[in-house]
Amino acid sequence: HVFLEDAANNNFHIAGAQKQQEPPRRRKAMAKALLTADAARSLVGSVDAFLFDCDGVIWKGDELIQGVPETLELLRKLGKKLVFVTNNSRKSRRQYSKKFKTLGLEVTEEEIFTSSFAAAMFLKLNNFSPEKKVYVVGEDGILDELKLAGFECFGGPEDGKKNIMLEANFYFDHDKNVGAVVVGLDQYFNYYKMQYASLCIRENPGCLFIATNRDPTGHMTSAQEWPGFSIQKCQILILGASIVPVHFLIALSFRSWNYGCCSKLLGAERAYCCWKTFKLFDGLPIEKLQFGNVENVHGW
Repeated sequence: HVFLEDAANNNFHIAGAQKQQEPPRRRKAMAKALLTADAARSLVGSVDAFLFDCDGVIWKGDELIQGVPETLELLRKLGKKLVFVTNNSRKSRRQYSKKFKTLGLEVTEEEIFTSSFAAAMFLKLNNFSPEKKVYVVGEDGILDELKLAGFECFGGPEDGKKNIMLEANFYFDHDKNVGAVVVGLDQYFNYYKMQYASLCIRENPGCLFIATNRDPTGHMTSAQEWPGFSIQKCQILILGASIVPVHFLIALSFRSWNYGCCSKLLGAERAYCCWKTFKLFDGLPIEKLQFGNVENVHGW
């Protein structure tokens, strides 16, 4: 948190703090956690540069968070360097600079670092061939930064308008010269993009797969939370080719067959899941497990 000095009462407040009525016990705990005015001055004085996230710190959606303008103005007066960083790849630095200006904040492009810019710089610093193309599963921010870095790129929102007709013997063609796939937050995501990106990664030798961020949520509007680039807080249940259904189905089968234990098990290509399953499943000890494919069965 950044602390803002109020000239009227010489107290420090947390910029952007929510003015909600907290329970007495929580208010007491929060009061103990706040710095004193002297400690806050000492903290600010010991720092040369401040790095701010944007979504949820400077703004929520298109609404500026209370206390932010005063905080930034104070820090600039104190000679502090300000840097604004964001994992949101939807906008380029130029677009974010315009958003800051729309909200009444003067911030230059040089003070802004986005994940879309980081992706472009990663390719540039790792000598990505300028003769190779970049396919983008994301929005204009990634496309703009890649073009500014001198790379040929395509995809993005335009491919969100394309569809796939899953018909018999349908062949999906893709550009064999794509050397990298960059993925970010994409409100236009569809099955066409998924297929195109996966083909580039699987079939183009040496094709890089770069993700701009992995945030589980995003502050797209001030009204509520929105899905971010990924989900990390929920347990993923995949009903196919995973340990969970194998565990469940084998346990169910053995109970149906009244088998108390198994001395030998022969599995197919991914039967290694069964080994983990039986180690976890109480009451079904295994003496020997064999796994592998039909042509080459390995024993364990």
